[in-house]
Amino acid sequence: MTTRLSRLSRARRASAFVVAAFALAMIIVPWQEPPSSAQTTAQTPAPAAESLLLVLNKAENSLAMVDPSTMQVVARVPVGIGPHEVATSADGRTAYVANYGTQQVLGDSISVIDIAARKELKKIDLGALKRPHGIAERDGKIYFTSELSRAVARLDPATERVDWVMGTGQKIGHMLVVHPKRPTIYTINLLNDNVSVLELDKGGEPGPPPRITHVAVGKGPEGADISPDGRELWVGHNGDGGVSIIDTETNKVKETIKAGGVPIRVKFTPDGKYVLISNPEGGDLAIFDAATRKELKRLPVGEAAVGVIVAPDSRRAFVATMASGKVFQINLESMTVAGSVETGKGPDGLGWVGK
Repeated sequence: MTTRLSRLSRARRASAFVVAAFALAMIIVPWQEPPSSAQTTAQTPAPAAESLLLVLNKAENSLAMVDPSTMQVVARVPVGIGPHEVATSADGRTAYVANYGTQQVLGDSISVIDIAARKELKKIDLGALKRPHGIAERDGKIYFTSELSRAVARLDPATERVDWVMGTGQKIGHMLVVHPKRPTIYTINLLNDNVSVLELDKGGEPGPPPRITHVAVGKGPEGADISPDGRELWVGHNGDGGVSIIDTETNKVKETIKAGGVPIRVKFTPDGKYVLISNPEGGDLAIFDAATRKELKRLPVGEAAVGVIVAPDSRRAFVATMASGKVFQINLESMTVAGSVETGKGPDGLGWVGK
């Protein structure tokens, strides 16, 4: 036991890059051909669901579609190498997958998925914008981070071209968050221990570039989410177990709380009541009261708990655990684990379509 505790202590003191590699190391597998279209068709016996949970299995290069009412996989769609994060269009018809790659292969594409047809329509080549990761839709455009380029870029789905790129100068801009009301984008920079705030209304086409502010946070920031009212950005620190709460009006940290472990993903419930934080080190999901900052519950969900998403009704949440190959459903009313589904190898990034 003493040896184990010592090892965990050393892990917490590791650099942000080493902590970030915790998740990546889980997916380093030899390249495998994705499932054939025949295999995909054979795995879609269920009728289309009103809602769909989208799960990226980054160790097998696929997107699983799960009916959240039955917790059954209704389709698996081949995508690019090492898919990490997914965004959906406002109309719910299309999903966009950031193909990040592996340690051996630099990802450089975004897969475009027809959700109703359950198939990949195309892969859009991003050229020099390697390692796309954080991704979000805003006003019909797809914004994404490019880690190696130290930049945020924008894809126009209509033209299938990148029509805007803005460098941040920061190392490993991993996750990306968009403000729900203002034209502002946040990138979480793992190796600079800060958050870049890009205020697009302070510049941009055809005038000067956006105003960029860098907000210092704790060691090894990665997971982040913004409150539904847009007033607070919560940022987890992998390196010290803390969470910085940034006032989005002033772009200053107004409070830091302790989540413990490795708070690798952070997600608000749509009603703004709770904040969910996954911890791959402890294999658990912590539920915090957003107003009081108090931890209400910590649920064991399995080794390497990473991706988190909440259904629009704020009654259900879902957590991907890479080591088990499963996604767990959380009942947020009783704060209990309500079931699970095996989706594939290395599930991580999650998306949602429908009610």
